[in-house]
Amino acid sequence: MIFCAFVSGLEMHKEAEDDYAYLSNLLQEFTSIPNIDKAWLFGSPGLQLQGMFAVSQPDLLTNRRRTSIMSCNILKERDNSVKFLWAPFPIEMSGVSLIVPSPSGSKLLVVRNSENEGPCCFQIWSSSRMEKEFLIPQSLHGSVYNDGWFEGVSWNMNELCIAYVAEEPSPAKPTFNGLGGYKIGRCADKDSGYWKCQGDWEEDWGETYAGKRQPALFVIDINSGEVQEVKGIDKSLSIGQVVWAPFTEGSEQYLVFVGWSSKPRKLGIKYCSNRPCALYAVRVRALHHESKSNEPVLQSTEEFHALNLTQTISSAFFPRFSPDGKFLVFLSARSAVDSGVHNATNSLHRIDWPTDGKPFQSSKIYDIIPVVMCAEDGCFPGLYCTTIHSNPWLSDNCTMIVSSIWHSSEVLLSVNVLSGEILHISPADSNFSWNLLTMDGNNIVAISSSPVDVAQIKYGMAIEKETNTTTWSWSNISSPIFRSSDKVRSLLSCLHCSILRISVKDAHDGQTKGATKPFEAIFVSSKTNNKIEFDPLIVILHGGPQDVSLSYFSKYYAFLSSVGYSLLIVNYRGSSGFGEEALQSLPENVGSQDVNDVLSAIDHVINLGLANPSKITVMGISHGGFLTTHLIGQAPDKFVAAAAINPVCNLALMIGTTDIPDWCYVEARGTNARNCFTEPPSPEDLTLFYRKSPISHVSKVKAPTLFLLGAQDVRVPIFDGLQYGRALKEKGVDVKIIMFENDVHALKRPQSDFESFLNIGLWFNKYCKYGASESQELMD
Repeated sequence: MIFCAFVSGLEMHKEAEDDYAYLSNLLQEFTSIPNIDKAWLFGSPGLQLQGMFAVSQPDLLTNRRRTSIMSCNILKERDNSVKFLWAPFPIEMSGVSLIVPSPSGSKLLVVRNSENEGPCCFQIWSSSRMEKEFLIPQSLHGSVYNDGWFEGVSWNMNELCIAYVAEEPSPAKPTFNGLGGYKIGRCADKDSGYWKCQGDWEEDWGETYAGKRQPALFVIDINSGEVQEVKGIDKSLSIGQVVWAPFTEGSEQYLVFVGWSSKPRKLGIKYCSNRPCALYAVRVRALHHESKSNEPVLQSTEEFHALNLTQTISSAFFPRFSPDGKFLVFLSARSAVDSGVHNATNSLHRIDWPTDGKPFQSSKIYDIIPVVMCAEDGCFPGLYCTTIHSNPWLSDNCTMIVSSIWHSSEVLLSVNVLSGEILHISPADSNFSWNLLTMDGNNIVAISSSPVDVAQIKYGMAIEKETNTTTWSWSNISSPIFRSSDKVRSLLSCLHCSILRISVKDAHDGQTKGATKPFEAIFVSSKTNNKIEFDPLIVILHGGPQDVSLSYFSKYYAFLSSVGYSLLIVNYRGSSGFGEEALQSLPENVGSQDVNDVLSAIDHVINLGLANPSKITVMGISHGGFLTTHLIGQAPDKFVAAAAINPVCNLALMIGTTDIPDWCYVEARGTNARNCFTEPPSPEDLTLFYRKSPISHVSKVKAPTLFLLGAQDVRVPIFDGLQYGRALKEKGVDVKIIMFENDVHALKRPQSDFESFLNIGLWFNKYCKYGASESQELMD
């Protein structure tokens, strides 16, 4: 009997090794599929165009993302068909932080941030060569922001100046020699015989911004290379998303930017649109030429003070001027700011820009798209934008194209900013998600994908009908960018995806109408799945909780579904994209309403005959990890294994260590408690935090649990996951913890992504493929 067990163990070890090799090789094939990050078109509409696509893919060896440029010529045929003629190979852009073409497309700015406190490099390229290169020392400013939030780089219309956001220079620190003697003046880092004091601690904007200095506004003259920090801006403001205001010869030039106040303190801002912000305008004197020189000179702006353009609204960001300069359009997250939830339904607004180009603080703000509280079935659910393209306009100067979340998909919308008319222009009869890449006059270049379809470039043309209505025709564009291996294509062709509507089970009279409407889940399974032998089910839960899982292609989810798992990706009530009432129903009800929704979704697929109730696993990140660890405690017999990525396990522990303490109060006590974080938690608060947390159910957990933790996470510090994992170990539950020493909350470094999903696949195989008893035998 002992010998048989030993032989069985050897066989299991061999099977596990084969499993490891197969999964890692397959995951590498999925990982190598590139992404398109940005795209630009150059040339006059109607003539031959050139396209430039910024493409990235992970480099596992260096643990960085490799960025390259893929170029193409775009031919428009007489029958309105479009052909993209691609260059044979991409060109790698090593060390490049930002690429920004000028308005005419005749110049290209390339920014290279230094990684070792060296100078920041600005390069100006023409069509044939690099024309200028400027090295900006750290004494002027640090790295240029390229994070998509504070990031802002804008050419002025005559293409002589560039405004941008960069880290302000570090303050001078007291310096002493080896005997303790004080040195007057600055000391270079390389000076020997001296040492620097630590200086004052500087607060930052939390997750992913740890150690980064205040974002400030600068302008560079691209002829002389002269750099000046823009004056007249309150030092308490963090600057981002700068654009040049419309300008006519002889008038004054203005910059419009977003400002976030650091008073009374900075809270985590990554993934958090609930930080108050406003649009500001600051005057910059027009360039002139000195009599002895033909080079432009930037004039001092110190006597001009920035004007707050949006004083009557608590949030304003992503400013965009219409092509004719008549109005300024911007997004607002005032619902998030006013309620305290970290994301909420957006609204869209307009300011009519003065004809003389001189803005004033009392400008009227027009509402274009208000916050949608509860939409009727099939109707527009509200605006949920993660960004607005830098040039989203059609030629009528008043219609913009935006990507927005609509339930479990991302869609393309056209918005008339004068009438407020909203049209859904991407195909509505599919499970695909769509995202705007760039505009070609009145035509659109977009990407479209689904959980089982790798992304594809689409070209959209508006077709005017005799009834004065417009429809959009979409063409597939052949592209080498998203090509995957034959094996990946074969595996994906065997998969099927659908979006399920799931009724609310715990509706009651006290809830709003939106809170009782059905929620959704994305279901991915094998086409050959039958009721005799089901694939094991992985329940996947997004973070936030005011976030959403979208029906686009995820290489990591596709990997899991390709190795024999069905996926149930749940957008529980509180997710974005379903209206404000549904979103706002979750604060104060976390750990109950969201848990019940997930259990309802699981029961739904079981009742439809799509899943085996004895082979269910669950995984999630952040609030999804909160739900994962709640579920295995509240429904301990329902799950055979779990994986939690940087999970919230104990709100009482998190409150004193996170960069978003306000989140803990809002989720546990409701939106009225959003400002309570400024005081130490009361005994009653701590009791409530504990009761709302997964840690209160830890004694009931049976499911083996994998923890994936980022050691540099300041959003949900590792102690939360470690405390819960250690408690499970103490009671004999199988636990595995992987710590990523140099990664943060989202675990986005290439090696972290790869190792996380490889281990998730192995962990779930261990309990779904081998069975729990055999797995224990393997462990022994």
